[in-house]
Amino acid sequence: MESAVLSREAAAAFCRDGGRCRVERLGEGNINDTFLVTSATGCFVLQRINARVFPEPRRVIENFARITHHFDEKQRERGVSFLMALPVRTLDGPLFYLDSEGSFWRGQSYLTGAPATNLSGESQVMRAGKTLARFHSLAADLDVAQLAEPLPGFHNLPGYMQEFDCILRGNPRELGELAEAGRFCLKTIDRIRPRTTLLEDAKQAGILTVQPIHGDPKIDNFIFSESGVPDGMLDFDTVGGGLVHYDLGDCQRSCCNRAGEKGSDPSVVSFDLRYCRSLLEGYFSGGFPLGEAQRTLIFEAVYLIAFELGVRFFTDHLRGNTYFRVASDGENLARAVRQFRLVEDIEAKELEIRGAIAAAAHRQQV
Repeated sequence: MESAVLSREAAAAFCRDGGRCRVERLGEGNINDTFLVTSATGCFVLQRINARVFPEPRRVIENFARITHHFDEKQRERGVSFLMALPVRTLDGPLFYLDSEGSFWRGQSYLTGAPATNLSGESQVMRAGKTLARFHSLAADLDVAQLAEPLPGFHNLPGYMQEFDCILRGNPRELGELAEAGRFCLKTIDRIRPRTTLLEDAKQAGILTVQPIHGDPKIDNFIFSESGVPDGMLDFDTVGGGLVHYDLGDCQRSCCNRAGEKGSDPSVVSFDLRYCRSLLEGYFSGGFPLGEAQRTLIFEAVYLIAFELGVRFFTDHLRGNTYFRVASDGENLARAVRQFRLVEDIEAKELEIRGAIAAAAHRQQV
């Protein structure tokens, strides 16, 4: 059955206007199907969880309810604000609707702020950094045992390397067909492979600790208030236990790549040092403390998270595009090349990035 038909079926389970509502597609997400539902009584966001990506959709839905409830409590205790969507229950009370084909749908409140599809300058990047730190601060005392693992192994780079090796051995495509772009990806992966366990080694050594994290703090998952209310974040599907370095590295990877993930020319990919400095300054001023040993690993975080995404794109290309949504074959390969070009630029700017980390930390301490 077409998603448009199913979305109307699901909307009727949530709509408080007798099922009389308008349903229209919202956004261009790579994973879930998202719709805006509008009726005389208001509007909300309706989303079908992609069970091919999230094998246990209820985990995603229940995690969202737990983290937002916790954030609500912490905001009241501390007198702070964080902009976020809240669960919308069905008319019968549950957090989700199970449609006639067995798909899970959930409702969320609609936020009127503007998602940052494009960052407008260093001040907005600083706001993103501060918002991410506020997320980490609010989440810090939530017991990770209360959050189910939405994606087993998410942000575990050694695990993604094992998956890549398995796919490569299976040889779903003739490697000779990969041409120059594919050979570039293979060479990059082989060159960086020895460094891929650095963050996991630090976790095992107790230098980095696990706490609730967002999991996907890319540019368009930040929402910027236009009414003076503090900013916030969207898309809590990947919320779970992890390292704040995963978030901090992924946020820099996304915000500081001015060409974006969909840029057409890999040669113009560049890691913007000005945005990097602004994001770090915002993060360190946001109230979430990092010790010296943790700060020294921030460079490795942005470097390895950018590399990780390149590995994931390339792996998905090799196995036939079964994870990331693509418009045509070859799109995931192009995405991988752009990420690996970004990795090269991050490598070339290592000293400047480490200097920006030290300077932002120093300003926090003064």
